[in-house]
Amino acid sequence: MKALVLERKDELALRDFPVEDELGPRDVRVALRTIGVCGSDVHYYTHGAIGPFVVREPMILGHEAAGEIVEVGSDVTALKPGDRVCMEPGIPDPASRATRLGKYNLDPAVRFWATPPVHGVLRPSVVHPADFTFKLPDHVSYAEGAMVEPLAVGVHAATKVQVQPGDIAVVIGAGPIGMVTILAALAAGCARVIVSDVHEPKLELASKLGAVLPVNVRSQNLQEVVGRETDGWGADVLFECSGYGPAMAEMFDLVCPGGKVALVGIPLEPFAYDVSKAQVKEVRVENVFRYAHVYPRAVAMIASGKIDVKPLITDRFAFEDSIAAFDFAKAMPPSSVKVQIDMPA
Repeated sequence: MKALVLERKDELALRDFPVEDELGPRDVRVALRTIGVCGSDVHYYTHGAIGPFVVREPMILGHEAAGEIVEVGSDVTALKPGDRVCMEPGIPDPASRATRLGKYNLDPAVRFWATPPVHGVLRPSVVHPADFTFKLPDHVSYAEGAMVEPLAVGVHAATKVQVQPGDIAVVIGAGPIGMVTILAALAAGCARVIVSDVHEPKLELASKLGAVLPVNVRSQNLQEVVGRETDGWGADVLFECSGYGPAMAEMFDLVCPGGKVALVGIPLEPFAYDVSKAQVKEVRVENVFRYAHVYPRAVAMIASGKIDVKPLITDRFAFEDSIAAFDFAKAMPPSSVKVQIDMPA
């Protein structure tokens, strides 16, 4: 089948690529319709690795996906051909201790699309476990369905810090994950979200997502703004979505005594972590890695209109132009948030 293949660092090819996709009794076969381009996909393209995950042989990219079921296994009863679905890209070992404890995102043996050596989904079809395949309501588009994957990260973060109605939140970083975290925080009950970034077009878009106060840290002091907006108390919750060390170093200055921090963005290098500042405020810190048990919630919130991801989908490419899509994403302008690739029907 024709697929977008990362041959090696800095080299992509749209070519025939053999993939053995045998349909098991608990599997479904999905014809892909829309696939999002994630920062991790781009990072593999530009660097050939993310931490210990190194591309050592050609690999198909893509893990944010929605499509139509064309075949189901003999034991599948809840899904049928013709169903429109989105798919959770991580498949854990059902017998692992992490999975049995309900923390399947932490299973060391998880097989995650487009994470070496597992192939992704920028290809016509894929076989996937029915248990990690979720039906989309008729009024939810494939494009929205492909946004469930990044949205799940924000929902997982908001769930882990137990957002309370009326909380004031800070989101550091207005990239795709920062944007979906804003949406998740507001849907979870935050009265207001203060978001910081250095790119004005992203902040302008963020300000249209709801009760959001944008702060351009090139010209404004984030700590002063948070102090002013909270009468000097500090934010109830903070979501660090930038992975940028200098920004992360000041996070404990921004939260209130007894506040909560979610580390969502993954820094490329260790950063300064001021333990004493966290201790004197008894700040609770939650680490976020992907998500678990949130896909149905994310689909439900999109379906109900509680969360609208459509404004975040800023750029679309045809499958035939997948290489151009990745080159665009590699040097994406500040006005862009999410690139998606439309597969041929």
